[in-house]
Amino acid sequence: MAKSLNLALQGGGAHGAFAWGVLDRLLEEDFKPKAISGTSAGAMNAILLAQGWQNGGALGAKALLDKFWLEVSLNSPSELLGSQLPDAQVTSMTGWVMDVLRYISPYDLNPLDINPLRYLLDEIVDFEALRESNAIKLFIAATDVASGKIRLFREHELTVEHALASACLPTLHQAIEIDGKHYWDGGFSGNPAVYPLIYDCHEDDILMVLLQPIQGRELPTSSHAINQRITELGFHSTFLREMRAISYTVEQAKEQYFALSGIERRFRRLRFHLIESDEVLSSLEQSSKYDTRQAFLQELKAFGRLKAEHWIDSNWRDIGQRSTCDLKSLFL
Repeated sequence: MAKSLNLALQGGGAHGAFAWGVLDRLLEEDFKPKAISGTSAGAMNAILLAQGWQNGGALGAKALLDKFWLEVSLNSPSELLGSQLPDAQVTSMTGWVMDVLRYISPYDLNPLDINPLRYLLDEIVDFEALRESNAIKLFIAATDVASGKIRLFREHELTVEHALASACLPTLHQAIEIDGKHYWDGGFSGNPAVYPLIYDCHEDDILMVLLQPIQGRELPTSSHAINQRITELGFHSTFLREMRAISYTVEQAKEQYFALSGIERRFRRLRFHLIESDEVLSSLEQSSKYDTRQAFLQELKAFGRLKAEHWIDSNWRDIGQRSTCDLKSLFL
């Protein structure tokens, strides 16, 4: 019998190839994704999995994910650099370019707002068919620039604009306008958003695939390391706050034995699972999130498959039975 899972996929640019590897391995198991919450690169993986599943089940999802990440690498400026320069120099140059872009508005540098991701998504994703399907629930996070609030786009309304909104880094691209409102990367407000998988779904098992480890690295002391950690915290703190609130509510519900409300019973039933990148991605430079060379993406995919393999060996039998992630020790 297929196991049902809801997925929460974190964003992180090119590091999303790690989650690609995780999903690639999971799709070889007898499991059915019921709902997916995704942000930025996590949103891309969510949309591709749902579209591929609609086309051909698990094999279709694997194939479409492969196609997307291959096309990303083939259209990568860093692929051209990587053919002639060693990894360290490519990372250094990418970091330098990203630092420069902090001082140049995309409205000046790219007035036509040309985005290769738009053309790629238009080519391989049939958004009309995706909107008509209800096989997998989707929650695609973006950040309302004016209010700072999270906005979750659902599968029945998705267009390429909604996908781009979730991955819109304000230093690289102009804000995405949808229905008169402007949106930036969803990582500012939810990376990923877990609450819709609790309140808008019925399945009790939630697997979180994180590109940034919960436990931080050593204390940063250089200016470069400090700035890198500040950026990481900016995209991770919303998730940590949300999971702290969820963990607290779960613990409170467990202490109640009588007259439980419907939502308290829901929280008592929840089973959380976690696959995170550990030290490998956290040891990489922040600029590596923009490194889309094929060799690098394939390396991250292989690492994601390996982590998923280890997690499956240890935890797969417990799906549907118990949590394999201790929320209390991680978030409280």
